[in-house]
Amino acid sequence: MAGPVRQSACRLLSAVAGSGSTGTAADVCLETMARIIPGIFKHSRCRNNVYPHSDVRRYPVPDESVFWTQTYADYQPPFHESPVLQGKEWADLDIENSIFKPKWNELDGKVNRVSFIGAYEIRDSCPLNPFGRTGIRGRGVLGRWGPNHAADPVVTRWKLDEAGQPIVHPASGKRILQMCAIERHDCGEWAIPGGMVDPGEKVSATLRREFLEETMDNDAGEMAGEVEQFFAAGTEIYKGYVDDPRNTDCAWMETVAVNFHDESGSVVGRFPLHAGDDAAKVRWMDVGEEVKLYASHSNIVKRVVDMLEAHW
Repeated sequence: MAGPVRQSACRLLSAVAGSGSTGTAADVCLETMARIIPGIFKHSRCRNNVYPHSDVRRYPVPDESVFWTQTYADYQPPFHESPVLQGKEWADLDIENSIFKPKWNELDGKVNRVSFIGAYEIRDSCPLNPFGRTGIRGRGVLGRWGPNHAADPVVTRWKLDEAGQPIVHPASGKRILQMCAIERHDCGEWAIPGGMVDPGEKVSATLRREFLEETMDNDAGEMAGEVEQFFAAGTEIYKGYVDDPRNTDCAWMETVAVNFHDESGSVVGRFPLHAGDDAAKVRWMDVGEEVKLYASHSNIVKRVVDMLEAHW
């Protein structure tokens, strides 16, 4: 790994690497990043394709030209911003607007412009995607220049037989985990039921809100108290960059993913799920290696599987 990703991440993670390693500093950095960055070394979902909800084709970015420190003299990405951003309270102003004076790399009023990866570079007045080139400039459909923060609640339960006992996969001998998954309206892919963190909102509130909005139309009924308690005791799985198809050179997605596991299946695990808000469909989905999910969600779910020692 090279470039700003490695440099900023190594600074950010130096305390995590531990003093007992016998490898070089670079080896320690790479090993540490492999533990906390879920399968992302060179983003791929935001390269070499048509930008979502548009006919704008990204400028080609081969693997050897992803990082900003790698020379790419012919790089001429098109500029694209969706008309949907105009006049929206949740969107930044145009980067050239004289009244737009963002505080990069810090909390800007209620807007969090701090990246989980570390300090990002500002070039030509625009934030630079720390994971490298994407083949397109501007914000695309993302509201914020720089990091756009989301929260992803990975809600899980064990798959049970008719007797209420966990089902074991015959190949691995491990219990089969199920996750609450939604089918996204915008692309038809299955995903974790997450969403954007509103300015000034606590991530814990976003996690609960997004799960209820996208799976139960916010209707927990008489179990509201149990649901509140359930979402107060999650385990953080990942915090960082997301290889999202909406990313650009100047705007990108980051997330906090938290696992909420219903061990007995008696709280949210017994809800009859129905789609709401941005979801077309919602269901309890068996988790396994063959499951393909939106953006980097499969990598995040794999971390939950490893933590719970479930089948993959």
